[in-house]
Amino acid sequence: MKPAPFGYAKARSIEDAVALLAQHGEQAKLLAGGQSLIATLNMRLSAPRLLIDINGISGLSGIALKNGHVEIGAITRHVEIERSDVIARHAPLIAMAMPHIGHPAIRNRGTIGGSIAFADPAAELPGCLLALGGSVEIAGPKGRRTVQADDFFKGLYETALSPHEILTLIRVPAAASMSRYGFAELARRHGDYAVAGLAASAHADGSGLKDIRLAFFGVDLTPLRAKGAEAALAAGDVEKAVATLASDLDPPDDVQETGPVKKHLAGVLLRRVAAQLSRTRA
Repeated sequence: MKPAPFGYAKARSIEDAVALLAQHGEQAKLLAGGQSLIATLNMRLSAPRLLIDINGISGLSGIALKNGHVEIGAITRHVEIERSDVIARHAPLIAMAMPHIGHPAIRNRGTIGGSIAFADPAAELPGCLLALGGSVEIAGPKGRRTVQADDFFKGLYETALSPHEILTLIRVPAAASMSRYGFAELARRHGDYAVAGLAASAHADGSGLKDIRLAFFGVDLTPLRAKGAEAALAAGDVEKAVATLASDLDPPDDVQETGPVKKHLAGVLLRRVAAQLSRTRA
């Protein structure tokens, strides 16, 4: 299929993009990597009147270590993140997730901001952002604001972004010597969206773990923390953590699997990731 007719504007600055969004509202869509947008346009699941190209905006890409955090510009390509020494050293959970995102052609064009703003419930990067307790910076008509990951994902493909706002920056805490990370997913084929996935972070506490964040993806309408399982795992009881998923998670059926199968797979993933958390080093 071909997309419905649309106009095109190339934004020269963040302020320019925000002004265009304010002018056109929900009739406008931002174009960065286009890996999700082009598909929805071609299938006519999306029919905006205007595409706003933000690829030429200075300052929206790049990776930097600042004040104990890793900052990633919203239009930074997946491939740049995958190859970054800063990410490998200071945000290893994201580095663990990158090879699972689509295929090389997708990672060459797709952007981290696009993935997080699109908020596909089976995507890896929203889960990583939630597991790391990160945040996003947003620009809009009223200026800039910061939203924590716990407050950003609102529902199926819904986030805290308004139609007049643009995600500009992703920020996550830099790994420390006591940081521990785990990542695993199950997909029908490598590169497919996950049937179920788990991104996790924690801090070593003697022979145990504390500050555990278990972010499941592919099992609900948004990435979701399993807080009961977090508490059980902090107490050192992996099997209780797995059992607690029965109350933490209530996966809906989808085109890939039934809810009960997804819940079983979540337990399989939790055992794997718990083993990773016990041995990883920042």
